[in-house]
Amino acid sequence: MSEKKIKVLLEMRPALEGFAGIPQEVRLLFRGLRKIDTVDVEGMIQTSHRVLARGTKDRGFFWKEMSQTRKLNRYSRVIISLAEKPYRNILDEVLDFIEKRFSSSKLLMSTLFNTGKVKLTRFESDSFEDFTWRTLFAKTLPASDFDLVAKANHRICSTPWNTMHMVGLNSLNLFETPSYPRLDTQGFDVFIGQTPYPGRTDPNTVFVVRYHDAIPVFMPHTISDKSLHQATHFYALMSNVKSGAYFACVSEATRQDLIRLFPEAADRAVTIHNMVSHHYFKEISPFERVPGIIRSRLYEGDPSKGIDLLPKFFSLKEKENFYKRSLGDKYFKYLLIVSTIEPRKNHTRLLAAWEVIKADVDPDIKLVVVGTLGWEHSSITKAFESWIDRGELFMLNAVPAPDLRVLYRHAAVTVCPSLGEGFDFSGVESMASGGITIASDIQVHREVYEDAAEYFDPYATMSLVKALKKVLYEPDAAQVQEEMRQRGEEVASRYLPEKILPQWEAFLKRTINEKKK
Repeated sequence: MSEKKIKVLLEMRPALEGFAGIPQEVRLLFRGLRKIDTVDVEGMIQTSHRVLARGTKDRGFFWKEMSQTRKLNRYSRVIISLAEKPYRNILDEVLDFIEKRFSSSKLLMSTLFNTGKVKLTRFESDSFEDFTWRTLFAKTLPASDFDLVAKANHRICSTPWNTMHMVGLNSLNLFETPSYPRLDTQGFDVFIGQTPYPGRTDPNTVFVVRYHDAIPVFMPHTISDKSLHQATHFYALMSNVKSGAYFACVSEATRQDLIRLFPEAADRAVTIHNMVSHHYFKEISPFERVPGIIRSRLYEGDPSKGIDLLPKFFSLKEKENFYKRSLGDKYFKYLLIVSTIEPRKNHTRLLAAWEVIKADVDPDIKLVVVGTLGWEHSSITKAFESWIDRGELFMLNAVPAPDLRVLYRHAAVTVCPSLGEGFDFSGVESMASGGITIASDIQVHREVYEDAAEYFDPYATMSLVKALKKVLYEPDAAQVQEEMRQRGEEVASRYLPEKILPQWEAFLKRTINEKKK
């Protein structure tokens, strides 16, 4: 008799967003869970602010009677609602207005009196695989994973994530501890929410939080929308702990931060490191690909907001001559950083150290920055401007994994200078691609990278300069680099899916067994 599969519902909201970090981890986790024979996983599609159209009911009289034509129309309207309002007649518009006008108050009252649930509706991916693939997965996964993930079904949470957060915060006007809405997760053995989740689950569903970091609490000065971000994180986390949730932390450093905040969660918190994408591996690639990748992925910024990150040219000929002179088709040495442009990532420290190296040791070394603009980035991009105009620094965005693998492989080093992280993919991706990593000396880097990286004080420019000189310019640099590559390959292999997925399978089984006791 075959073992009954564990039915898992995985929150997919972050996958609607960027390339790296948590969005990337969610895509990799969904893919990984789909590969476990004992697990049957569906995604939960929810947006931060937009109300989504409803899918179909999972059970009941109307579900049985709905024709295939009407079901397909429902699913099509869900897709449209991610970008704009679906077509509605006058009656629909009136009902929609009434619902929106009172939905937040209604949800708050039903939460306070525990009289209702946030309903989930069904989305069947059959006939809509292009949507699920390009919207949720294509930014991280290779095309070979299409059949594995694009055909998976999902549940639709029409209530926005932010609305659920605000219900919890508004409940603090009446109580000392927050109260969050209950999701209708009936029929699922496990619900996995992200960073923490502003809700509760059905009593028969195990609640698991994939906990990425406690930075909004311990480093609130480094985040965007500081007051709201800190409050939503802390109080949702408090509710998750009180609800008896389990925590799958991305690193032991993150787990220790969680326990520092809520010691009572210690027995329900485990460390399961992030999986590194199977996109990253050692391959023989010509350096000549690097200039082309840089040219094709240059970050223009956001001209509509007055953010222009490219040099000004009077003609196409002048532009072509500039990049031919700056990049050419010959080998050049460059430092690489892959990270969102925001203060916590410490780009200015790297910039300062790079400037010292250029002035004192290697005037030809360039700097390649890969990442989207985050918050409070203006002082960082301002410092980049003069170097961008000289063709010495290049900002890239939306770099697909095959191209990023080439950049990692041919970089002199990949630098991970962050002041705080939950895991930090880029250092391991660099190692997996045959590159070399230099990282800030913070707890999580020591844990994840071990002795495969060279470390420096993230608050001291000359400490990074010293690390760069040791790895790149000392008489024994070639030997140091070879040893780092070998050790890096070994460390990176620990984060492959085949090493991490058994941990997830064992953890899910454990939580279900404990739930039954």
